[in-house]
Amino acid sequence: MTSYLVIGGGISGLTAADEILRRDAAADVTVLEGADRVGGKIRAGRVAGCVVDVGAEAVLARRPEALDLIGLTGLSDEVVHPTGAPAQIWSRDRMHRIPARTLMGVPADPDALRGLLTEEEVERARHERVSTVVADDVSVSELVGGRLGLAVVERLVEPLLGGVYAGHAAHLSSAATLPALLAAARAGEPLLATVDRAVPVGGGTRAAGPSSRPPVFATVAGGLHRLPEALASSVRERGGRVVLGTVARELRQVPDGRWEAVTGPRPRPTSYLADRVVLAVPAAPAARLLTDVAPTAAGLLARIESASMAVVTLAFRTDELGPLHGSGFLVPPVDGHTVKASTFSAVKWDWVRELGRGAGPGGCDLTLLRVSVGRHREESVLQVSDDELVAVCRAELAQALGRALPEPVDAHVQRWGGGLPQYAVGHLDLVARVRAELDGVPHLVACGAAFDGVGIPACIASARRAVEELG
Repeated sequence: MTSYLVIGGGISGLTAADEILRRDAAADVTVLEGADRVGGKIRAGRVAGCVVDVGAEAVLARRPEALDLIGLTGLSDEVVHPTGAPAQIWSRDRMHRIPARTLMGVPADPDALRGLLTEEEVERARHERVSTVVADDVSVSELVGGRLGLAVVERLVEPLLGGVYAGHAAHLSSAATLPALLAAARAGEPLLATVDRAVPVGGGTRAAGPSSRPPVFATVAGGLHRLPEALASSVRERGGRVVLGTVARELRQVPDGRWEAVTGPRPRPTSYLADRVVLAVPAAPAARLLTDVAPTAAGLLARIESASMAVVTLAFRTDELGPLHGSGFLVPPVDGHTVKASTFSAVKWDWVRELGRGAGPGGCDLTLLRVSVGRHREESVLQVSDDELVAVCRAELAQALGRALPEPVDAHVQRWGGGLPQYAVGHLDLVARVRAELDGVPHLVACGAAFDGVGIPACIASARRAVEELG
């Protein structure tokens, strides 16, 4: 019987454990997770007595991996999609509906940006400056701004990138984040025409709606946190072990060829031995664990920066808050606000609206929403107390809505220190080099958000690829 050690109990690590057991039901699988719960950046929190997601809240439904995994855990009947309320951008002191036909903010038709952009900025975008990109990779800002103008980047692309990566267009890799557009630019083709072909009428960034295409996003009724919990239960039911509160601080190969992970305090360490290892932790801890066994790979992973952020969830009395329009809004950094986005959860998700019915004091209805704060290299905005962060979010939310807001019934602050890896220019090459180095290390693979994409489907695919490579 082959023994496996999976280091990390987020969605990547749990997927790896699940995949190993599907390939070999007799495998001896142990998952080590440093936190007191599984799920990584998928997490539940309690706000005014309501259990909601305080990390990732949805999956990209147009990739198959997440919905497939949801099905394997028996939650297919619980899959729900957003209501179809439109997403918005709060910029220049106004709300602007995000045009339906965009690809990460790059429009199919610049005329649809009027209002969000000035007439002069729209004209600049309409007259795309087409040239051939020679480099293997360039920043998103260089790719899009050089062709369509800086305003398209600042007012549309940047807030969308911030929502996904908490990063900046001037640093993020177009090869990793906008591969189709970079390929078009390398072929000397216009970006506008490429988006026009790629995003059909009725498609685009909207969560759902009248389009005949399937919805872009999905989640599980009751919260996405149910997915890792169900997956961990499935692993345990098939004989796997999921050990919580256990941080692997050293990794080495012992003389008989097996791998040893050392945990616990140095005076009283605990060792876990296994034939094969899957590293499914963020780049920084992965680099530390690989320092002795794969120093070049460790050095490369250590170069991947990360962004810290916080999700502030607020519960208001519905009768005091007043109406909310749209599913929420994104905020361009150029406008100088602390808040980078807000999701009107009770508008976006039917299950959240129902959750708030009668849940408040005296049986009143509650409206739940969330606000996101924090971008790459802007950690200073998070260096305040939870109460101060809630106050800032409430003040800027009131400014965005154009009215005073009542005191929230309850608030929850979830901080994600170093939560999102940054895909800098050259990231794909860096990952390829890491994998090439690890190819020379027997029975050891790595996966996760630092490798193939920060979204949940990408993490699932990364884990399955790692198990395939492990053999």
